[in-house]
Amino acid sequence: MKRFLKDLFLKNRWLKLVSFLLALILWLTFIPEEKIFTEKTLTVPLEIHNIPSQMEIVEKPPSTVDVKIRSTRRLIGHITPANVSVILDLQHVSVNQVNFPLSMDMIYVPEGAEAKEVSPSQINLKLETIKEIPLEVIVDFTGEIPEGYKMTQYEVIPLEILVKGPESKIKEKFKLKTLPIDRSSLTESQDIQVGLILPSQDLNWASSQTQVIVRIQIQKKEEDKSGPQKKQSN
Repeated sequence: MKRFLKDLFLKNRWLKLVSFLLALILWLTFIPEEKIFTEKTLTVPLEIHNIPSQMEIVEKPPSTVDVKIRSTRRLIGHITPANVSVILDLQHVSVNQVNFPLSMDMIYVPEGAEAKEVSPSQINLKLETIKEIPLEVIVDFTGEIPEGYKMTQYEVIPLEILVKGPESKIKEKFKLKTLPIDRSSLTESQDIQVGLILPSQDLNWASSQTQVIVRIQIQKKEEDKSGPQKKQSN
């Protein structure tokens, strides 16, 4: 028996090895591609959906995650980051939640493919309640009034504009600044409509009001000797 087994495996072993390899190649060649499964890992965008309107993300999660996908050999070459998505739905989130697990049901892949793993399996992000606050408008004047003229007063309409942002990002010292207004060509009273600059990139406009009117009073020097004043207006 031992001799028989020895002869079975060792006699003409090279010929048997070549035969086995040929048989394996033929099997792999003729087996349908839809029955051969393979895996690959893709780096895909992490999409954040349904952020509550009264909240804002102040500490963002990673922009991409790695997803391992299993599919047939025929299909695997057509699977790319363009047709795979990972969606984190924040519709029912609370402001105190920081850790968010990622599960297979958040991953969307083409029909016939299967998501096997996602890395990282948990991401961190921080939300805060959005606060609205009125900010005072400060006019940014540049240049000098032409010789022989002076600005007797100016009025900002409206004097305050409503902005919004995460509570921790709003500071008491914040004010809105106008785009520069050049006084070097002002020789008569006029109303100038001018845009505003937010004091922080964390703030946004709370309404469509993003400009103000600066009403400037100009007089010749011999007509009035009083100095310029700022008129407060609401």
